[in-house]
Order: sequence, then structure tokens, then C-alpha cells
Amino acid sequence: MSRPVALITGGGRGIGAAAAKRLAADGYDVLLTYNTSSKPAEMVVDEIRERGDDALAVKVDCADDGEVGLLGIHPWMARGIDVLVLNHGAYDRIAAGEMSIADLRRTMSVNFEGAVAVWKAVQPHFTPEARMVVVGSQLGTRGSPHGADYAASKAALATWARSLAQAVGPEGKRVNVLAPGFVDTDILAGDSREKRSQREQEVPLKRVGSPEDMAGTIAFLVGPDSAYITGAVIHVNGGLYLP
Repeated sequence: MSRPVALITGGGRGIGAAAAKRLAADGYDVLLTYNTSSKPAEMVVDEIRERGDDALAVKVDCADDGEVGLLGIHPWMARGIDVLVLNHGAYDRIAAGEMSIADLRRTMSVNFEGAVAVWKAVQPHFTPEARMVVVGSQLGTRGSPHGADYAASKAALATWARSLAQAVGPEGKRVNVLAPGFVDTDILAGDSREKRSQREQEVPLKRVGSPEDMAGTIAFLVGPDSAYITGAVIHVNGGLYLP
């Protein structure tokens, strides 16, 4: 019997890489995408394969219609897509008062329009009970003085995902949003020791989240224990933000 297939965009680093490893361990064959660098993605694939599971990395710029179109006809699509995790994104830390229209368009093109484009390309290949997780952000609800474009893109993703959940629910498909808080990924890599300590003190659980924390929630949202959850925005932030 063939294993189910999970497609993860932005699967070479951070939350995407942790999700790829977790879902592979949970019994999925994993197709992951990367954009700027193949090496981290190939390292994830190698780790999964060393455990005896199957994975493949493909280059996809989610803001490029041509590359997204090629993803939609990739040979793995013929197997059917059981899980789609939309995790790719760009965050340039532009002060809200300095954001240009070009900045906003670039971020929306990658984070929001790119996610919709991937879904459009892949959804004809969904299995009858496919599950989708959109990786949003707490900033999509609370906003950000140093990333209004990013916050707007994540808010758009959450609203789109909730709308999509209502549209595809009668078909048996589910769509949910993971909204992380502070997570130990490339976004925080430039923090000084003092800034890192400040972040930890802001969180009631007194630590920054790990990519594995997020992967665990993704595994729950695509698993049988969440069978009656759809259209939800799940905030996973150690109590940092309680909407």
C-alpha cells in the first residue's frame, strides 16, 4: 500500500523543515519546495531518506507562475496530495511608516498570491479528504510596526483560508491556519543576546518556540484527532498573544 503524500512549500528551513521531518516520521512521503538555496532542502531530504522514508525537494518560486505551473504537473501529483502545508514566505522588516507600494506588492506576491497560486495548481490533485495548513503569524492579527506588509499578507492568508474552509468543507476537506509567535528560525537569527532574552521574558512560558513545536501542531491539524476542526486559526505562541 502506497504512503500518503504531503507537499510542503518552504520546506528547506525552519518550520517547513521540521514539518517535513515530522510528517515523514508519521508515515507520509514528502515533497518539499525551496526557492533560494537547494542545500538546506537537500539536507532535509537526505535526513528523511536515511531513516528509510521517501522525500524529494524541488525548486519553486511561489511568486513565479511558470514555476508554480510546473509544480502542478510534477510526477508526484499523480499519486494524489493528501496534505498541503503552505509555509513559504518573505519578511523584510520594513518600518510601517516607510513601506512603499512596491514593498507591499512584493510581499503580497510571495506570501499571499503565491500561496493561492500553489493551491490553485495543486488542488486538482487533492485526495477526497485532503487537509491543508496555512502557516500564518500572530502578526496577522495584532499587526507590526516593523512589518506592516508582512502582517497584512498573513491577515489575508488567514481570511482566505477561513473562506476556503467553508467552500471545501462539504467535500470533506479541511483547512486550518497555524499562527506562530516567536519561533527560533532565520527570522530571529539576527537577534542580539539581549534581544533574545527580552523575547523570552515577554513569553509567559519563558522561551522562544522551536520549529518542532510548530511541526507538532501541524501534525495534529492534519491528523485524525482534529477531524472536526476546520477554518480555525491556532495561535501557538507560549501565551505571548491571546486573541
